[in-house]
Amino acid sequence: MNAIEIEEAVSALAEQPFDAAGFPFEFLEAFGNKATTLKRLQVAGKGSTNQSDLPGGVLQRNNIHLATCAAGDVLATLTSLRESPASTKQKVKFILATDGVEFQAENLADGETVACDYGKFSDHFGFFLPLAGITTVKEIRENAFDIKATSRLNKLYIELLKDNAEWGTAARRHDLNHFMARLIFCFFAEDTDIFYSEDLFTATVDQMSARDSSNTHEVLSEIFRAMNTKPTEREKAGIKNWANVFPYVNGGLFGRPGSADVPVGTANEKANEKAVNVPPSALHSHANEDVGAPSSVPRFSKIARSYLMHVGNLDWTKINPDIFGSMIQAVADDEERGALGMHYTSVPNILKVLNPLFLDDLREKLAEAGDNSRKLLNLRHRIARIRVFDPACGSGNFLVIAYKEMRAIEAEINSRRGEHHKRSEIPLTNFRGIELRDFSAEIARLALIIAEYQCDVLYLGQKEALAEFLPLDTKNWITCGNALRVDWLSVCPPTGKAVKLRGDDLFSTPRDQSEIDFENEAGETFICGNPPYLGSTWQSKEQKEEIKRIFEGKTKTFGSLDYVAGWFMKAAEFSLHTKVATAFVATNSICQGQQVSFLWPLIFETGQRISFAHTSFKWRNLASHNAGVTVVIVGITKEPNNFRQLISETESGESVATSVANINAYLVAGEDVIVGKAMSPLTAVSVMDFGNKADDGGHLTLEADEVNIMNLSEDERSRFIKYFYGSKEFINGESRYCIWVLDKDVENANEIKPIRERIERVRAARLKSKDAYARGLAARSHQFKTPRLASRNVIITPRVSSENRQYLPVGYLDSSAVIGDRNFALYDAPLWNMALIASRLHWVWIGTVCVRMRTDFSYSNTLGWNTFPLPPLTEQNKADLTRCAEEILLAREEHFPATIADLYDPKKMPENLRAAHDRNDETLERIYIGRRFKNDTERLEKLFEMYTKMGRRDLQSLSQPKPINEKTDPPQRD
Repeated sequence: MNAIEIEEAVSALAEQPFDAAGFPFEFLEAFGNKATTLKRLQVAGKGSTNQSDLPGGVLQRNNIHLATCAAGDVLATLTSLRESPASTKQKVKFILATDGVEFQAENLADGETVACDYGKFSDHFGFFLPLAGITTVKEIRENAFDIKATSRLNKLYIELLKDNAEWGTAARRHDLNHFMARLIFCFFAEDTDIFYSEDLFTATVDQMSARDSSNTHEVLSEIFRAMNTKPTEREKAGIKNWANVFPYVNGGLFGRPGSADVPVGTANEKANEKAVNVPPSALHSHANEDVGAPSSVPRFSKIARSYLMHVGNLDWTKINPDIFGSMIQAVADDEERGALGMHYTSVPNILKVLNPLFLDDLREKLAEAGDNSRKLLNLRHRIARIRVFDPACGSGNFLVIAYKEMRAIEAEINSRRGEHHKRSEIPLTNFRGIELRDFSAEIARLALIIAEYQCDVLYLGQKEALAEFLPLDTKNWITCGNALRVDWLSVCPPTGKAVKLRGDDLFSTPRDQSEIDFENEAGETFICGNPPYLGSTWQSKEQKEEIKRIFEGKTKTFGSLDYVAGWFMKAAEFSLHTKVATAFVATNSICQGQQVSFLWPLIFETGQRISFAHTSFKWRNLASHNAGVTVVIVGITKEPNNFRQLISETESGESVATSVANINAYLVAGEDVIVGKAMSPLTAVSVMDFGNKADDGGHLTLEADEVNIMNLSEDERSRFIKYFYGSKEFINGESRYCIWVLDKDVENANEIKPIRERIERVRAARLKSKDAYARGLAARSHQFKTPRLASRNVIITPRVSSENRQYLPVGYLDSSAVIGDRNFALYDAPLWNMALIASRLHWVWIGTVCVRMRTDFSYSNTLGWNTFPLPPLTEQNKADLTRCAEEILLAREEHFPATIADLYDPKKMPENLRAAHDRNDETLERIYIGRRFKNDTERLEKLFEMYTKMGRRDLQSLSQPKPINEKTDPPQRD
């Protein structure tokens, strides 16, 4: 169940008559527990999973201990639940007590509590979302309204599509989205006195529309028409008396095309759409819409009308634009609707971008100003000229948070200057965005409007806020378009007014251009956001073309870049025209592996440098069992401070900032060096080669049962069958085999029918190949494409492994093992090489300079092993490391038949194995610096310092990096 579904279930339970005996199980069912789970909790005696030690109590292990009680005994029952030995023994997270009148609960981990009337407990459903495996943040727990509103609006949206099928087509979907934005504004306006009368909108629709819903669309059309007509023109327009009570809204939200109230550029939308898909305003009507006609509002069924009333009866004063926008945008997206409520990005995460980008500096200047009136005035003027631009703004989260934080600073300035009731000088038009989806773009502007009103109420008071709120401004803030095709200077120009909209492609620039009304007194510009990531493998044809448009002519290696790289490049080019600082959230892959050499020299060539960076952390959404994607935050500017901020996250989630002289493209404190592929080791380590690539059509590799049915003699089996280790077989301990025939034994092998038949199948498969080289291999179909076998032993390293393991899964096998091409191998290498690969030092190096496959490590011999900085080793050093590797192997043996996957599960790793790795780390790190490193940051700094001294290529020589040769180089991504 997702958060929306849970909210609906909990709300339904709260509305039902209280059933003391059934409540505990109904409550658990609302949070996704299956019928079989509940049955086992309900049964008495043997077989019951109910671990409660209290009369009438229900305890679900590792989850919750709850009980119903007699009237007035809620507090005492909650105390009993808290003090219950079973609660401690069974590690419950929550306790809950209710008598059907009062409701109390507590999170035992942090002491947070809920106390409310029984009928209101559904308002706190977010408090209990961890029961469903959904990680929550404070904003969600404290403000469940946004999920509830999203749920109701989603029901309305789906119901409207049932009776208005044409509104679900591409031609009309925008109209339905725009209609929903109008409703949201009306619901908010009627509950916050913007309409001067509580429940004016909902009550009017209820009173004036028929119960059978036959004229609901007509009533809504008339209300919308009234809000788009100035009071002085209403009599002439024939506005009905019952609609005349609504205020004039303007702002393009209810406007007709061609009217004076439609934002500039609407008439040119179709011309722009072909080139860059950029309607100059997100909140305007389509050119074919007539608000006075019934077709401007969808027809309502009786069910849809009831949903409309239900949504209107919610308390919209509780709306939080920080949260609401992200959630509501999924309502209008067919693909995302199944994940409703899972798109919230927490305010703390957004502030990880905005604080170091510019908010921290503003707060520092505020502290420096103290009560100095002149300094405070200068700071206020500076803030009023700041532009915040999010070229992937979604529903406007970053813009809304930036606006609210800047308003808070401005309010403090006004307070210190004794100007408590001074209106804000921060215009919403300084918060600009580009968003691909039109509904998200509309919601972004609406969220900013709501945020402005709420800030006015907070800092000025309700009366003053209302006095200036209507009519809405018609200026264009949010552009609906493709950010990688739009000219950013047309959306957020450096200075001046009336800047032309420009396409990036000469042939797609619209001839009939509109002018965007914008004025700015040469203030600062800050670009920020969380653009879409998408590795090259997952990009669509259109997205690959967009990356090509940006990078073609700059580098030949753009095909391997993540989609987010396009935003970084456009921001860097934007900086060539005006002073700007940028910070984006991105997958950490853009600061790892070969992407570093492809992307960052181009950015640095524009004069940009990394001003701050937040190293890898999980960017979580509100989703069940969602570990989140691993991301970094990178800030770039032409004029970084003398000391840059390098920010990392502790295990407890606390951010720690360190001032450093320089941050390189790997987000490590150090010189701007780029690790290039080395075709042979740069230090005295053994050569790491590929495993065996078969190209056999699957006929030389065998499962255990396939070997058995061949009915080979013991001699034949020992002579021609070997153990085969792909990465999966090595890590998970799975048995697999292969046919292995030496050239001198081909004649004997062909005398064995099942082997001869498989060799013939290999020949046939290779002859059918489109690859000439593969066809040539048909002449030796008894062998793998690249037959490699050790004489004594082999060290195996899987090419892909989970980043959750604290060490790389390296192994040591005898000469009978055939290593598959999903691994790298060191054939007949000294054992001390294994100690290097098994070390934490090597783990952090690989995690930094090699690419990732999703969040897993993708090992590379040319980027990771051959470049690994290593001090000269004495014979004693090698002996010590050999002993460490032996201890690791012996510790593993003690837990046979546990697999590598079992042994290196971070939560289950045996203590003796952990201790063996710890001794290995200490031995190796003392060779480097004479002591243990303090942390991974210090490890990386030392490794990059050593690599720099090794005289590798600098940035200038890497402006055109060598492309990957798929035939000779190990693949770096799937």
